[in-house]
Amino acid sequence: MKKHMPQNIENLFEDIPATLPQELFQTLVKKGKVRIERIVSEGQSTLKGECYCQAWDEWVILLSGSAGLLFDGDTAPRILKPGDYLLIPAGCRHRVEWTEPDCKTVWLAVHFGENKSGSE
Repeated sequence: MKKHMPQNIENLFEDIPATLPQELFQTLVKKGKVRIERIVSEGQSTLKGECYCQAWDEWVILLSGSAGLLFDGDTAPRILKPGDYLLIPAGCRHRVEWTEPDCKTVWLAVHFGENKSGSE
């Protein structure tokens, strides 16, 4: 009988490229309708005039750096600093207004209830 073994220990702050011409999205774990993703930003934001509007819920925590998230109906971005987290419900239009340009902003996102393709 084959024993189940845990995967190797990895670190969210390792293997981050020195420069990031675009945001880095990495799926860490995908099981069923749950996907855990590391996102690394360095001054990136959502393109002007565009928003995210996902068909699934997303719980996100900011681990380093800082960012401003703007949700439909808000007059100013919500500022996230390390340790801040929130649930973005399915269908909630939002955008990343800014991330710190001079340091890496590291996010951990848990997507759940998403479709099999994972497309937005």
